Amino acid sequence: MSTEDPTLRTPGDDDRPVDLSDDFVVLPEQTVDDTDRGWGETSGGNDDWLLAERPPHWD
Repeated sequence: MSTEDPTLRTPGDDDRPVDLSDDFVVLPEQTVDDTDRGWGETSGGNDDWLLAERPPHWD
């Protein structure tokens, strides 16, 4: 049992209002280093070359 008077308590983090609306962003969906540019790659890509160079056992 607590002997502390709850009316004399100072408000803490549990008592402050928090905005949880849809436009509230804590972290971005994708960081800058998780992009082609962040990895130092060009935006052209080489998917066609990779598909053409598949090993024979992939057919």
